[in-house]
Amino acid sequence: MPSVIFFDIDGTIVTEDERAFIPESTRIAIRKTREKGNLTFINTGRTAFNISQKIKELNFDGFLCGCGTYIEYNGEILLHHTPNQSLCREIAGIMRKCRVTPVYEYSDGYFFDDKAVWNEGLDYFMNVFVDSGIDVSKRADDLNFIFDKFVVWSNPESDMELFNREVSKYFSIIDRGNGFYENVPIGYSKATAVKLILEKLNIPPENAYAIGDSMNDLPMLEAVPNSIAMGGAEKLYSHVSYITSEIENDGIYNALEHFHLL
Repeated sequence: MPSVIFFDIDGTIVTEDERAFIPESTRIAIRKTREKGNLTFINTGRTAFNISQKIKELNFDGFLCGCGTYIEYNGEILLHHTPNQSLCREIAGIMRKCRVTPVYEYSDGYFFDDKAVWNEGLDYFMNVFVDSGIDVSKRADDLNFIFDKFVVWSNPESDMELFNREVSKYFSIIDRGNGFYENVPIGYSKATAVKLILEKLNIPPENAYAIGDSMNDLPMLEAVPNSIAMGGAEKLYSHVSYITSEIENDGIYNALEHFHLL
């Protein structure tokens, strides 16, 4: 029976900096484990449109995106959950009242809000998006405004009590640190995506592996018995069964070799 391996992207497959560098040892490890008959999946907070071509060129068997809100296997979409548009518009109104800075993430693009507070964090991301060729023209007031999940930055004037009270009715709030929050519809996570794939492929949990580097990977890591933290991800160390080396020190290759997956 094959094993199945779930990989985060940022800080796991690619370096979490402007280079977005994929070590050659990572490419080799993914190729070798697939040649052995094992299945590989991306499991990311990114929505589907934001999977770069250089990630796709690694030939993963599927993509679990938007923290479990979108699941694709062998080119077939198995699940795509989107809140209804009225809720999306309600959330946008609440974010304006909360004076936070949102980015709304859909499977085919981002939506921004000129009526919400703008900050330097968003300026930086917008510049990265433009440099990457990502469309930044969509706005929350567009007729087709809708999203799978969203993120916000808090600001000195933000009403985070209102934010937590209203958003938690519909979304799980993930504190990513430094005033940055990821918000995912209740009932969806990287763990629910893992469960769906294991059930779809009839693979037992003991044959499942997950590799990540940040706290939004924790549901995925806790969903499998073979959990791996990248070197340097100290917050995860007490939650995993194995700690590998840093990404640029052959972290992926060493992890798969440790578990005899190569």
